[in-house]
Amino acid sequence: MSNIAVLGAGSWGTALAIVLADNGHHIRLWGHREATVKEINECHTNEKYLPGVILPENIYGEASLEKAIEGLDTIILAVPTKAIREVCQSIKLTNGMYTIVHVSKGIEPDTHMRISEMIEEEFGNHSALKDVVVLSGPSHAEEVSQKQPTTVTVSSTNMEEAERIQDLFINDQYFRVYTNSDVVGVEIGGALKNIIALGAGISDGLGYGDNAKAALITRGLAEISRLGCAMGANPLTFSGLTGIGDLIVTCTSVHSRNWRAGNLLGKGQSLQSVLDNMGMVVEGVRTAKAAYQLSSKLGVQMPITEAIYNILFNDVDAKSAVDGLMGRTKTHEMEDLTNILDDRGI
Repeated sequence: MSNIAVLGAGSWGTALAIVLADNGHHIRLWGHREATVKEINECHTNEKYLPGVILPENIYGEASLEKAIEGLDTIILAVPTKAIREVCQSIKLTNGMYTIVHVSKGIEPDTHMRISEMIEEEFGNHSALKDVVVLSGPSHAEEVSQKQPTTVTVSSTNMEEAERIQDLFINDQYFRVYTNSDVVGVEIGGALKNIIALGAGISDGLGYGDNAKAALITRGLAEISRLGCAMGANPLTFSGLTGIGDLIVTCTSVHSRNWRAGNLLGKGQSLQSVLDNMGMVVEGVRTAKAAYQLSSKLGVQMPITEAIYNILFNDVDAKSAVDGLMGRTKTHEMEDLTNILDDRGI
C-alpha cells in the first residue's frame, strides 16, 4: 500500500481520496481552507462538497502543502484549471522522482495549453518530475463517493507509469480504470465536453426537448473530434470514455455544474449571476474562451462552441444563438468524419 497526496479538497479530490483510501492507501488530502482540513480530521466529513458522506479514517487532512507531499512520490492534482499554475509554483520538488496525476478538465485561455502542458511548463526540466498522468472520464464525484459503478481512463506518454496509476485506483467493487496512450485526445475530450454541457443546459433552460439535446450532443461530438484531431489526437479516443462517455454524463445529469450553469443561462440569468450562485468552478466558461480562440487559430469550424462563446462573452441572447445554429448553410453529415479520417490516413 502507498502513501499518496491529493491536492484539492473539493468534491472530486475528496471523492478520489475515498477511492484510494478504500483501496488501502494512506491519503494526505490537502486543502487551503483550515476549517475544511479540521472537519476532515475531526469529523471525517467534507459537508460543503460531499454532504452526508463519511470519509475513511486513512484520509488525513493537511493544510500545509509542503507537509502534504513530503516523502511521497505520487501527487494527485485535483484543483481547478485556473489554479494549476499557482499550485505547481508552490510545490517544491525535492530529492526523489515524482509522478503528478492531474484530474482536472480544461484548456488555458490565451496560451491554449492543455493541463499536462501547463504542468510541464511550470516544472520545466526539473529532474524530480518523473511523469505526468491524466485521469479522466464520465465520473460525478457525488456518485463515486457513494460507491456507484464508475469507469475512467488514465493516460500518459509513459504507459508503464499509466498502468501503475491504474493499479492504484482500480478496484472490483465500483471503480474501473482503463488506459489510453492518447494524452491529447483524453485531455481535449474531457475539456471540450464542458462547453457542450453548457449548451445542453441552455437548451433545457429554453424549454427545448430531447430532440434538441440529442442533436446538440451529437454535433458537439463532431466539433470535439475536429479540434482534437487538428491537435494530433486519435479520432477513436472520442468514441470512448473520455469522449462520448464524458459528454453524455455531463450533458444529461443534474450533478453537472456545467449543465446547471447553462440551464440558468437559458432561463435568462446573466453569466455573473450564474457564477455567483453556483459557488463552485464552472470549467466550461474558461474552456469556451480557449476553444473559441484555438478553433480560430487552427481554422477549425466549431459553430456550437462559437454560439456558446457569444452567449457567455458577447451578450448574445440564447434564443437568437440557437436560431443562428438552425439557420446555418446546409451540409453533409458524414463529411466531418470523412475529412478527419482522410487527414489521419485512416
